[in-house]
Amino acid sequence: MGSFLSSIRYLLADFIGEEDAAPPFLPEGLPEAVVSEVSDGIHLLMDYQGSSYAQLYVDRVRRFVGRRGVDDNMLGEIARLMALRMSYEDPIRIAQQKLAEFERAAGDPRAPSAEIMRLKFRLDELIGALPTAVAQPVLDVLEWIGWTHRPVAIRFSTKTPWGVRRLRIEASLRRWRRFSGRFKNEHAWVERWLHMISRSLEKQPRAASAIVQTATMIKGYGDPYRQGLADWHAIINGLAKPTFDGVLPLADLAGAIAEARAAAMPDPRQVALKRCIAEIRTRALASANVAAE
Repeated sequence: MGSFLSSIRYLLADFIGEEDAAPPFLPEGLPEAVVSEVSDGIHLLMDYQGSSYAQLYVDRVRRFVGRRGVDDNMLGEIARLMALRMSYEDPIRIAQQKLAEFERAAGDPRAPSAEIMRLKFRLDELIGALPTAVAQPVLDVLEWIGWTHRPVAIRFSTKTPWGVRRLRIEASLRRWRRFSGRFKNEHAWVERWLHMISRSLEKQPRAASAIVQTATMIKGYGDPYRQGLADWHAIINGLAKPTFDGVLPLADLAGAIAEARAAAMPDPRQVALKRCIAEIRTRALASANVAAE
């Protein structure tokens, strides 16, 4: 009952004023050099989802403040890349951005004319932005008829009053985002990325920066997003995790990650990437065997 009431309260936050709360405080002990980066992340996520989501961001940044092996540059990159991943692109976000552009340009004669933007999403991507209870039955049907990956063009326009009104409706759907399957998946990904950074700091500190930068592999929407996500998991599962677990004697994990990323191609089968990872693993095991003799 408590979780149900919490969900209702969140969905009605626009009316009860809860999400108009002030931004969360910066983490205690945050270096001055990183204040601007974290402040930008807070305000980005306030706009994206609200104050409670921005607080989650602050709590995540706090894990690395003052941590051994994390200098100002690394902390700033963790904060910057995490804010970008937590504000992942979906139709709701694009509607928010287009609406913000329109509102900033209102009354400014120097502003560019209104535009019509058509973007292609996959059907499962659009349905996945809905609450899981609503989306899952639809996704099951789409999978049964083979339409899961079917591309759909969505129009985002500020040329007409109806186009602006539709953007407002789409942007208001951010209240439902936290109950969607996509949101849960993104939450899990960010947590795993942070966990891998932590493990690298403990097991192979020289590779920590390379792990941080793997976040840049995942961006956008549609097939490029899916490809980047699949490639990230292949590299983490094939190289980083087994190294941290002690089952792959990879002395230069940072170099291996760079090599694997260079081999990644826009190929759903990941042929070149998988071959590269296999070669890196073979070399590492062979070197370990020679050293043991």
